[in-house]
Amino acid sequence: MKIRIGQGVDFHQLVTGRDLYIGGIKIPHSKGALGHSDADVLLHAICDAMLGAACLGDIGMHFPDTSQEFKNIDSKILLQRTVELVKAEGYVVVNIDSTLCLQAPKIKPYIPQMQDVIAAIAGITVKDVSVKATTTEKMGFVGREEGLVAYASVLLQG
Repeated sequence: MKIRIGQGVDFHQLVTGRDLYIGGIKIPHSKGALGHSDADVLLHAICDAMLGAACLGDIGMHFPDTSQEFKNIDSKILLQRTVELVKAEGYVVVNIDSTLCLQAPKIKPYIPQMQDVIAAIAGITVKDVSVKATTTEKMGFVGREEGLVAYASVLLQG
């Protein structure tokens, strides 16, 4: 049995005129994340953690923002493709631990739905998907609500 751990991080600007997708769900807010895809910062960090654990590069290598194929794509599709890439290497996801860093909106009410979405795609139970959130106490670009950040760690088993 082979165990691999990976870590991922993603940042996106927050702008008006875009929808906010986090963890595969649309969250009501006055701003949304700017990006080539739907800019789901949490799913992107999880993808990078999975790819890193399997030594498969990063999300930009597999889903470049220069490709029209990925323009406005639902990041749940990117996560599903990432799970398939990891499985092709002989690995399965054991668990995911993640942290969102954003000043607003408060996402606690949405965490169970995010866990459901991520677990279903990754092929694990909801109890194997941790989603936490914190603020920066109004400091920095996150505190000024100019952007948001997600961190993820993934354990794979082969």
